[in-house]
Amino acid sequence: MVRSRSSSSRWRYLHPSYYLKRPKRLALLFIAFVSVSLLVWDRQTLTREHEVLLLLFLLPKIYYYCIFSFCVKPRWILKPAWYSTHFGKSVGLMRGAPVEEESEKHITFRMSMSSESALGALEQDPSNTTDVALVEPIPPVHREVEISKLHEELIQLQNQVEELKNHPGGAGGNINLSGTKKKVDHDDPIDIQRREKVKEAMLHAWTSYEKYAWGQDELQPQTKNGVNSFGGLGATLVDSLDTLFIMGLEEQFQRAKEWVVNSLDFDKNYEASVFETTIRVVGGLLSAYDLSGDKVFLEKARDIADRLLPAWNTPSGIPYNIINLAHGTAHNPGWTGGDSILADSGTEQLEFIALSQRTGDPKYQQKVENVITELHKNFPADGLLPIYINPHTASTSYSTITFGAMGDSFYEYLLKAWIQGNKTEAVKHYREMWETSMKGLVSLIRRTTPSSFTYICEKNGDTLSNKMDELACFAPGMLALGSSGYGPEESEKILSLAEELAWTCYNFYQSTPTKLAGENYFFHDGQDMSVGTSWNILRPETVESLFYLWRLTGNKTYQEWGWNIFQAFEKNSRIESGYVGLKDVNTGVKDNMMQSFFLAETLKYFYLLFSPPSVISLDEWVFNTEAHPLRIVTRRDQGDTFGGSDGQQKPPVKFHARKIGRSGHD
Repeated sequence: MVRSRSSSSRWRYLHPSYYLKRPKRLALLFIAFVSVSLLVWDRQTLTREHEVLLLLFLLPKIYYYCIFSFCVKPRWILKPAWYSTHFGKSVGLMRGAPVEEESEKHITFRMSMSSESALGALEQDPSNTTDVALVEPIPPVHREVEISKLHEELIQLQNQVEELKNHPGGAGGNINLSGTKKKVDHDDPIDIQRREKVKEAMLHAWTSYEKYAWGQDELQPQTKNGVNSFGGLGATLVDSLDTLFIMGLEEQFQRAKEWVVNSLDFDKNYEASVFETTIRVVGGLLSAYDLSGDKVFLEKARDIADRLLPAWNTPSGIPYNIINLAHGTAHNPGWTGGDSILADSGTEQLEFIALSQRTGDPKYQQKVENVITELHKNFPADGLLPIYINPHTASTSYSTITFGAMGDSFYEYLLKAWIQGNKTEAVKHYREMWETSMKGLVSLIRRTTPSSFTYICEKNGDTLSNKMDELACFAPGMLALGSSGYGPEESEKILSLAEELAWTCYNFYQSTPTKLAGENYFFHDGQDMSVGTSWNILRPETVESLFYLWRLTGNKTYQEWGWNIFQAFEKNSRIESGYVGLKDVNTGVKDNMMQSFFLAETLKYFYLLFSPPSVISLDEWVFNTEAHPLRIVTRRDQGDTFGGSDGQQKPPVKFHARKIGRSGHD
């Protein structure tokens, strides 16, 4: 009998009720468990995957414990004497701090003890009523609210943990397992629905390209055939790699990668645009490498960049804009009078700097940074350069000053090269040049009557032209992106200007019968705006600016504007075999071209407009002018810049022109 009682006494330590009645011992047991766990587990070798699996294992159990404890079972009121005796003033339970009752100043905790257990405890010790009082269970309505909140939190946690499990080190992660606080994105159900619509649009465009134009540069949807607009470099395919990856279209991405490995050949007797090839092909391949970590993309990017490099072999270092990919002979187009184009010469910095960083070879960066050095020598006080530059002397020719075609992305890259280098002293001169140019931009700002639409003029000599390209609608996004580098007062002014310009660009769309923008607009006193060149070739610039403004302000109005534009594309440009532009936005007559940038830029910016800000975070990535995201790498000095790909490349990311084709019309 004694032995039985002794045995029974020993077994009581394994019964949960023993510890529920003795909180101090429960706390000691918990501390002992944690201490042993830390000793057993080698924290230096515990990988992120192990932590994630542990969280995945525990989350459902925590969830059901919370529902059981907080909502289904009764609440217990612990009076201050009992609370201070057993826990002390610094202890809080799950779901936060205690709630003080106004009337009795009792401290309420939600306990997992059942009603039966509580009554049993009271029977054993009636005097305990001074410390513990049983109250009614939570009413059903409140219980449902609690369960709903807990369920939402669980789903968010599971999504975040699953993302970390599948995509370690990626830009899409929302959780930091190191213990520091990090903002968690809340994915709005409407955003999810719209994002899926955009993804379906991408699938439709991509499937049509696969079916009718696989491996060729662009699809002609009406005639259901491909055309090699860029020398047969698979422009649409390479341009779409990162879009497919970001949208989680893994099968399509793998098929595209196989084509790059087996069929992408740059040894072509073709006169290629240095600018277009850089932003679409070099940029597309580097972005695919930064996202996936697959070195085949880096190798291909280096191959094509090596074929472009002879274009910079000029007396001034200002590149020629056309080069033969097979022979390396370079020249400028005849219609420029032998001059190089500003945007074509000053929009390779991001791609070639990134290539030097990833390969450890400084030659690419040296070529493109020499261009900025030459232009900086005689940089005007207003920071505005004409669109034609002499490649022999680096002097500018008398020509148009514009933030539209042939000028735009030069200014964009001044800002983005500063961001790409992580805003350090080594890239400060880019920011200084950009701020000077923004003073010039402000001097070109005018407003219409009667509606006071804000627009950017073009300039010839001392004469202003009241004309603005849709291409210039990249400027609101650029201004918003650069506004944070100013002091508070100036930052507010720049951001306000960005918002005014965005409103004008949105009305480029809203002012036509099809709700799609024309190529350019003219402004007249008393007449606001009128469309000039009336085609629409699926351009991305306005959507790009809406994306930046939403990311940087959180104002959902920009999402609504973007959704309206997306619906207009769906209504007017979608056909059975892809997407087409319009020959006339007034009549809706369709053309026969699905531009590669529609998949690379327009649909990508639509998708990101309805994605959480952590998806391709602007703190970690910078977009080239073809919307290809490149990782930000801190620049300090030459030694830091060229660390090689092994030192620079982070783990792959996973997620569950002003261009020749843009300045002409097919």
